[in-house]
Amino acid sequence: MTKPTFTDEFKQGVVQYVLDHPDESKVSIAKRFGIADSTIHKWMKDADKNNGTIVSRGSGNFSSDEAKEIARLKKELKDTQDALDVLKKAIGILGK
Repeated sequence: MTKPTFTDEFKQGVVQYVLDHPDESKVSIAKRFGIADSTIHKWMKDADKNNGTIVSRGSGNFSSDEAKEIARLKKELKDTQDALDVLKKAIGILGK
């Protein structure tokens, strides 16, 4: 089962709804939007950290954009090294 993904606009809308309706419980708001109340809590916390806006970095649990870029570059390096190994083996086979 895959985790659902939500756009930043949807997240911002839910956060704004929570702020506009302080008398309504987060559980009932979560049911209204079809999400978990813990998700609302996380989005509220994220919005509070970022002056009321939701900022997504994408998939993965990275502490910063730099950490995400380092992980991407490491993956790219590994893929390139794997391709190079395949080519070396092909040259060895064809060279015989």
